[in-house]
Amino acid sequence: MYSGFMNTSDRLIESTRELLWERGYVGTSPKAILERAGAGQGSMYHHFQGKPDLALTAIRRTAEELRATAEEVLGGPGTPYERIEAYLRRERDVLRGCPIGRLTMDPDVIASDALRAPVDETIGWIRERIAGIVEEGKEQGQFASSLDGEEIAATVLATVQGGYVLARASGSPAAFDTGVRGLLSLLKSPTM
Repeated sequence: MYSGFMNTSDRLIESTRELLWERGYVGTSPKAILERAGAGQGSMYHHFQGKPDLALTAIRRTAEELRATAEEVLGGPGTPYERIEAYLRRERDVLRGCPIGRLTMDPDVIASDALRAPVDETIGWIRERIAGIVEEGKEQGQFASSLDGEEIAATVLATVQGGYVLARASGSPAAFDTGVRGLLSLLKSPTM
């Protein structure tokens, strides 16, 4: 499944990332990881201490990728409103859900301080980044001065994560898009 140019360790990590997204931690067996990676039976234990170590590495890589993708639009050109809009409207596989957000529904990930940490850190980073952009928009008069950056950031994240759930439940990305349009209409100031 993976390129011949990818080393065994990277194939194991990428396979684990995909399986965690598809099946969660419990549903991701070492056998499934090895099969997807096209790796031999001892490969996982040669490169990692076991499934928890490999899963942590995979979750960290997913978290780094998600942050980089978010930063591309949140740190990109445009007004604060346009950057938040770009974040909300960026291309994503809505019906598949968020690879980090889905891990919050996995009891084994949440029960493990180590596995939960990169999930929590990533969500916190995005929340702080958006809150800062909202405060910037308030200073520029784009957002009402009564808005609280932390509250709006939490609302943006809730809209995205809830939008994934609604879209998956209905089998259509339309529910996600509707939530995004609704939030953006609330963020627009009367002068915009």
